[in-house]
Formats: sequence, structure tokens, C-alpha cells
Amino acid sequence: MWYHTQHVEVSNVPKGKRFSGQFKFKVALEAAKGTKTLAELASEFGLHPSQISEWKGHLMAEGANLFASTTAQQRREQENLQTDLYEQIGRLQMELEFVKKKVAR
Repeated sequence: MWYHTQHVEVSNVPKGKRFSGQFKFKVALEAAKGTKTLAELASEFGLHPSQISEWKGHLMAEGANLFASTTAQQRREQENLQTDLYEQIGRLQMELEFVKKKVAR
């Protein structure tokens, strides 16, 4: 007995597709509104319901940070700047010690 299995594409979204932040936000916001079920949103946007749940979770967890005085990105930038400045201070201190030893000879 041979069974013929037909491959049915569940979604028109290619595997490994990258989505823009704007699209993710739109989908997550729709999910957060609660006016449609996850299944309805999944069908509408061509996504798996678990993907929508994940994006909604990110929105709910990080949404408050939008109104915080400093965002995570700003904190990282500030930390990077601080690290660069400490490195520069270290180099300048080494140069100063070198020059002091040169002058003392």
C-alpha cells in the first residue's frame, strides 16, 4: 500500500525569515490588545502563535522601559564610553610615568 502525502505549506513566511522591529511591535501590540485570539492573529500575519506570544511577552516586559529616563541601549553606550575613557586614562598615566623617568635621567 502506498500513501501519497501532499506537502502543504502552513505559512507563506519563509523559514528563518527576519522581521523588522516595527512589524514585531505591530503584531505584539495587536496581541496585547486582546481583541483577537492568537490563532486569529497567527492566521492574519502568517506566524506561529508561539512566536506571537513571545513577542507579546517582550513587549509587556520591556514596554515600561520606553518611558524610563535611560534605555538599555543608552546604558550600554554610556558603559562603553566609560570603559574607553578608563582605558585612555590608563594609557595617559603610563605615558606620564614614562616621561617622568625620561626627564629624571
